[in-house]
Amino acid sequence: MAENKHFIHEIIDEELKEGGRCYGKKIHTRFPPEPNGYLHIGHAKALEIDFGTAELYGGLCNLRMDDTNPTKEDEEYVEAIKEDIKWLGHDWGDRFFYASEYFEKMYEFAIELIEKGLAYVCELTPEQMKEMRGDINTPAQSPFRDRPIEESLDLFKRMRAGEFEDGSMTLRAKIDLASGNFNMRDPVIYRINRLPHHRLGTTWCIYPMYDFAHPIEDALEGITHSLCSLEFENHRPLYDWVVNNISVETKPRQIEFARLGITHTVLSKRKLRNLVETGLVSGWDDPRMPTLCGLRRRGYTPNSIREFHARNGVSKVNAVVDFAFLEYCLREDLNKTANRAMAVINPIKLVIDNYPDDMAESFEVENNPEDPNSGTRTVTFSKELWIDKEDFMEEPAKKYFRLYPGNEVRLKSAYVIKCVGCDKDENGNVTCVHATYDTESRGGNTADGRKIKATIHWVDQKTALDAEIRLYDRLFTVEAPDLADVNYLDFVNPDSLTVVQGAKVEASLASCKPEDRFQFLRVGYFCADNKDFTPDHLVFNRAVSLKDSYKPE
Repeated sequence: MAENKHFIHEIIDEELKEGGRCYGKKIHTRFPPEPNGYLHIGHAKALEIDFGTAELYGGLCNLRMDDTNPTKEDEEYVEAIKEDIKWLGHDWGDRFFYASEYFEKMYEFAIELIEKGLAYVCELTPEQMKEMRGDINTPAQSPFRDRPIEESLDLFKRMRAGEFEDGSMTLRAKIDLASGNFNMRDPVIYRINRLPHHRLGTTWCIYPMYDFAHPIEDALEGITHSLCSLEFENHRPLYDWVVNNISVETKPRQIEFARLGITHTVLSKRKLRNLVETGLVSGWDDPRMPTLCGLRRRGYTPNSIREFHARNGVSKVNAVVDFAFLEYCLREDLNKTANRAMAVINPIKLVIDNYPDDMAESFEVENNPEDPNSGTRTVTFSKELWIDKEDFMEEPAKKYFRLYPGNEVRLKSAYVIKCVGCDKDENGNVTCVHATYDTESRGGNTADGRKIKATIHWVDQKTALDAEIRLYDRLFTVEAPDLADVNYLDFVNPDSLTVVQGAKVEASLASCKPEDRFQFLRVGYFCADNKDFTPDHLVFNRAVSLKDSYKPE
């Protein structure tokens, strides 16, 4: 882990030294997702930083659902978030919390601020507040700023009791209406909202704002470092103001890091939800989505995602990463870990004319040449096989070395064969390829050492299994569909999913299970779908193509 240290760890190293802020303390972080959607690849960066930092220093990391806003929050998302974090390999132990558990304490701290003259009830509407916000040269205004403490206390208690309409009143922190940081211009810290809460129902009709709630949650949980994305940098003075003006023992430190951007996708929860709700994808776990459950279903591994974030590093500068690099990390991992198998996506019949009709053989082949402990599997062979249509051309193009009349190829791990012709239907379409085999070439080696330029994959017709193959491509046709001046929906790729029925796969795949991953030789890396795959209906998703021109810098 030492080689993956970054600027946050350098700060912590200094604070752990004698005399430092954290000297003698256990490092304590938290991961605080809002349960209003599924985690995506961008959240995984924050997740890796929070849990990874705690692991590096032998500390603790809490999992906390930031459920301070009842809009679109749901227990479905809570359970999905837990599952995704565990899938990535992290554990929060018994430190699972809801922000809503602290609502009573937050209310008490709000009362404390009012009593100290540091908060007041304001009756400006959102529109009026915006009009009176001022600009860089003009202070904000509020005619209620000097409201007597007792009056604000009374009104705030009545707000909680439900006496006032939504939007009619707010509680504002009394800080500095002329501040150059607009987050400090008497920000709203409580608002009235009668939407039922996913856990508490209608118990509360006032809810704390994030900038008020979050530092309190961190302080109550004893968090030493509140690690968050760069968008909260200008909110840090308010974070510090809250913890310094309420009666809490722990004073957490907020540190910001750059968010992750990736080409050919969007990472806004609102936009991802819109893709789901409009039916442009099949759900949050659609394999084209950048959600962790979607990537998992497509065939991504926890290690490939962790490696992706580790290689990108942690900095204070926002950057956009090529989606191809994420694919590169997956390809590297699957090359080491995925067993090999043969699958024919677009099958055409191959008959070996000189192979005995009643003869059948089998070959023991390595599951994964990259893994000496992967073992072997049995592949059957007979007179009639399936090969891919692209592996035969009656009239070959220049530098085409696969099957055509008179040419020899190697059947992977089996024999060398020579094409002798083909059958066609009434429309002139090839229906069957004919060949002869070299009886002395078992295993694919010729007795006389002659050079065979091409090797093709195949599946035995006698034992082949039917499969549905789903070929996924990028969801958007442009690198930056998330630009503010474009409608991202205009760039949804109509060819992002191709479903192939009637593909043929080798018999060894009959025993595979959902989420088992394979390299289909010469085709790509595939994953057994974790929703639709059954022993009677084999469904494989292409996780990533076999090769790509992308090379990391």
